Amino acid sequence: MKLTVIGCWGGYPARDGATSSYLLEKEGFSLLIDVGSGAMSKLQKYKAVADLDAVIISHYHHDHIADVGVLQYAKLIEYYVKGANKRLPIYGHTADQASFQALTHDYTKGMPYNPKEELKLGPFTIQFFETVHPVTCYGMRITDGENVIVYTADTSYKSEWKDFAQGADLLIVDCNYYAGQDGTKAGHMNSEEGAKIAKAAGVATLMLSHLPQYGDIHQLVIEAKNHYKGNVRLAEEGTIWKG
Repeated sequence: MKLTVIGCWGGYPARDGATSSYLLEKEGFSLLIDVGSGAMSKLQKYKAVADLDAVIISHYHHDHIADVGVLQYAKLIEYYVKGANKRLPIYGHTADQASFQALTHDYTKGMPYNPKEELKLGPFTIQFFETVHPVTCYGMRITDGENVIVYTADTSYKSEWKDFAQGADLLIVDCNYYAGQDGTKAGHMNSEEGAKIAKAAGVATLMLSHLPQYGDIHQLVIEAKNHYKGNVRLAEEGTIWKG
């Protein structure tokens, strides 16, 4: 499977950037994970909106869903121009009913996922893990039967991540803070905490994402490597990982 980073910033997009969004592809199936601010503009460099097969949402904070409405308009215009009336499924949790209902539009359909059960979408099987965040949020463990990607979404540190991420080929972690900073109140992790999870879980590659707009973000990689000796990558728009 192939993962392309569409947006990697936390909170709001840095100049010419986008917040959380990732494109996962295999065997002609395209799954968009989160649809943050600026994501729809960036997505079209790599995939036509019409070629998306499904979307899944970790939680309903704006930096993960800001462009859902933009996506819905894109699908509506696709209908006006091409007569394409197939509805795009957008999967989300139902703990926030108002936000879940907003996933449904003329040519999108909100689809509930049960975080206690596996979800199968095309070639992918997804398991869920509730994070530590001010609103209900779910991390994901995604496999195609050969490789495993774990996406923490937004979370502060908890030791149980090491079991959920165990043996993953790629771990994408919330890295909104630098070493020594405390993101607990905001529900985020720093570079050291993400690296400790990667080490304990024995993952092959650690990708730092949900990045801060201040400081030198390349310093995050140096800080992570102090705790995890495996492969560390900084998420950037267009970054590709292949399993």
